[in-house]
Amino acid sequence: MKSHLAVRPVIVVSAVAGFTSALLASVAKAIDGDARAATKSLHDYFGRHSSIADGLLSHGPHQAFETAAADTRRQIRQLHKIIAAHPVTSPPLQDEIVAYGEHLSSLLLAAVLRENGLAARHVDGRECIRTDDNYGNAAPLSETTPATRAKLSPLIEAEMIPVVGGFIGSTKEGATTTLGRGGSDYSAALIGATLDAREIQIWTDVSGVLTADPRVVTAARTIPVLSYQEAAELAYFGAKVLHPKTIQPAVDKAIPVRVCNSRAPENAGTLIASESEATPQAIKAIAHKGGITIVQVSSARMLGAYGFLRALFEIFDRHRTAVDVVTTSEVSVSLSIDDASALPELIPDLQRLGTVEVDEGRTIVSIVGEGLRHTPGIAARLFSAISDINVSMISFGSSSVNLTFMVEEANARETIERLHRVCFEDAASADRVDRAVEHVLV
Repeated sequence: MKSHLAVRPVIVVSAVAGFTSALLASVAKAIDGDARAATKSLHDYFGRHSSIADGLLSHGPHQAFETAAADTRRQIRQLHKIIAAHPVTSPPLQDEIVAYGEHLSSLLLAAVLRENGLAARHVDGRECIRTDDNYGNAAPLSETTPATRAKLSPLIEAEMIPVVGGFIGSTKEGATTTLGRGGSDYSAALIGATLDAREIQIWTDVSGVLTADPRVVTAARTIPVLSYQEAAELAYFGAKVLHPKTIQPAVDKAIPVRVCNSRAPENAGTLIASESEATPQAIKAIAHKGGITIVQVSSARMLGAYGFLRALFEIFDRHRTAVDVVTTSEVSVSLSIDDASALPELIPDLQRLGTVEVDEGRTIVSIVGEGLRHTPGIAARLFSAISDINVSMISFGSSSVNLTFMVEEANARETIERLHRVCFEDAASADRVDRAVEHVLV
């Protein structure tokens, strides 16, 4: 008990695996008008919660949790009925429904901790995180800081362990919101930054941030230390362990973030801090993001003109479409997007500026590491390893820690495997880079 109190943790939890997706799918069924099928589709997930509670809780706490779960099921059923009758109400009610995933898991974990003799207290995340009303992807407001401190500080001072449902917040009017993909980690970072935490820990199912996606490269290994900038680039360009938004609150307060494996807690994982030494080969990891669409706009009006890029980006802003990578020439601009749903409306507007070409089925490959820009021969070594694979939209120099390019999705796996061999598995290659770096340092 004393060791836990010395650490004084605040625990932020996600929903049970798969439950958030199931809740979202149930909302889609309700929008289609079948409220009964929507509620029925969640039956197995409520059963999973009951099984976990049955295995970890004694009779009294187990019954209390079952009562809370039954009440949750009734409330979701009522919301499904409202959505089925009035589909236009779905955005705010969808967040109301999806929030029950984290609400149930935080209730359950608090009960399990108490069962094991720890002074845990469940806290509704909506009482801490204050957001705007952009349902499904809400942004935190400044009111989050006083609300979080008011709710959690007294519990911490009383040597209790707050257990907070991540991913969820509320508007100033009290309506439930969700923070979007990666929202539970984001909640943890927001709360940690607000409380000036000593360290923010993200517990997942892999041992830290790896040198590549282990589903693509079986030889991927854990990276001991990353800088904030390296971690942000990896997260943005596809590293699954972290969501891009997660890092920012920690960066703002210079709080270290540690990514740990809940299935192997003895492993040190990856520490993300303000600074990270460059490795001898300068490269820390390879990230990738598939499902990318390239949009190219060509126009002779770009020559010697000003305001063209502003007009171009205003179109993407108007259609609420985010752009990942941008490359330009004298008469054309190429942009990559990972959400092509607005393309049918985007293209007519873009055609007012010039000729538009669209290439789908691309993958962004991003090489990340401190010192990339200042290490000679890096680009040549990387591209020589994939010289027979077509590469486009090369971006090198816009970030000191990132070299990014595109390949066709069909070539993505082969590209990443070859680059990982060159960067991390080929000892002879690594020795050559070591000598090159030593030469530069001398």
